[in-house]
Amino acid sequence: QAALDHGSVLAQAETPTPEAPPGAEGLRKLTRYLAWLVMLSGVAAIVFAGGKFAWEKWQGGMLESPKMVLGALIGGIIATSAGTLMNQIVQIN
Repeated sequence: QAALDHGSVLAQAETPTPEAPPGAEGLRKLTRYLAWLVMLSGVAAIVFAGGKFAWEKWQGGMLESPKMVLGALIGGIIATSAGTLMNQIVQIN
């Protein structure tokens, strides 16, 4: 009987809730600024690659800019999904 009571006490253990450490708001603000900078640089890269693509097409030379556009798109996908991926990884216990 005593072993059964001890097991029921263990089953009722409370799960801790996560709490932000002191100064976390400053880190969150920095992360939001960095995310904005990454998005801005991705848009700038796509615009630059599009302009280069038009220039190469007009000049009739080798087309290297489609690789730049593809690289910028893949980089943007990775950058925008990084937060979601990390949230899913951290929440899996």
